[in-house]
Amino acid sequence: MEVHKAIQSRRSIRAYDSRQVEEEKLSRVLESGRLSPSAGNRQERRFVVVRDAKTRKLLSEAARDQKFVAEAPAVIAACSVETEYIMSCGQAAYPIDTAIAVDHMTLAAVEEGLGTCWIGAFDEIKVKEILNIPDDVRVVALIPLGYPSSIPRPTPRKSLDEIVMREKWNI
Repeated sequence: MEVHKAIQSRRSIRAYDSRQVEEEKLSRVLESGRLSPSAGNRQERRFVVVRDAKTRKLLSEAARDQKFVAEAPAVIAACSVETEYIMSCGQAAYPIDTAIAVDHMTLAAVEEGLGTCWIGAFDEIKVKEILNIPDDVRVVALIPLGYPSSIPRPTPRKSLDEIVMREKWNI
């Protein structure tokens, strides 16, 4: 699949069928995250893959009771083990680097015929307790992963004219 097609096809999937994600497909999705760039090539992101139904249910509860998190046959917790590095632009690197990895993985999932939904609404302390994640590691996102049972229509997006300026800020 061409990358533009994957970008156009990606949706936030909130309904999954019960089919398990094949290990080869999961590995390719994770490999996409591994290959993503990071500031200074620090590669601080780590991924916890959860397939156990009871643990997925607990993660669903920690994610504001979003039931589809438990419904997905796999959930990936995207984490960062290094949170102190600040880029020269003044931004903390870890949430950006981890977000880039998650974005690569969501697009790879589309190519594999899988669906994802970027979850940022969760109780990080509860997720850390559930997954035995150390206090100094940050959980940046939860990513349910599985075969969509339904695919929503595209959501409206602003036009390029509304979001792009040339040469200088002019809005």
